[in-house]
Amino acid sequence: MKKTVIAAVRDSRVLDSSCLDSIDTVFLLSTNIIELAQTILDTHQNGKEIFVHADFAEGIGKDKFGMEYIKSLGADGVISTRAGVIKAAREIGLKTVQRIFIVDSQSIETAIDSTRASKPDMIEIMPGVVPKVIAAMKSRTEIPLIAGGLVSTLDEVNSAIQAGAIAVSTSNTDLWK
Repeated sequence: MKKTVIAAVRDSRVLDSSCLDSIDTVFLLSTNIIELAQTILDTHQNGKEIFVHADFAEGIGKDKFGMEYIKSLGADGVISTRAGVIKAAREIGLKTVQRIFIVDSQSIETAIDSTRASKPDMIEIMPGVVPKVIAAMKSRTEIPLIAGGLVSTLDEVNSAIQAGAIAVSTSNTDLWK
């Protein structure tokens, strides 16, 4: 992951968009077993890295075999809120992003415990517009942090990066440029 903005894509048709020219990484947030192989191929042909949100990949198991299938299609990594999915993906060599939703101060403690057990490559903090939470997580873990969710302005991107995130995922195509 080189650039600080990640394209969070819900519709694979967006992958044909010129607004993707300025990004290196795609988080595919919605897909299915029929479309996934072609989407991965198209993304790689455009020189982009692709992470598949395993929790929302319809028709694909949320287990070791599902992760092996995603890997066999050529995905660079997976995203999940589930520690078991993250562990299974890591065991077969996929890069992993564990999505964490922070709703209160206890969520931070739960997130730390969960990520210590699953050992993801990166953690995506949601919502990503809370630099205070990003800074708190950054001070308690060595795992690189990505801010995601509700990020809609360049100021919010910059605030997340200044708070310690290595990147920001957003579906706002204006920020992909």
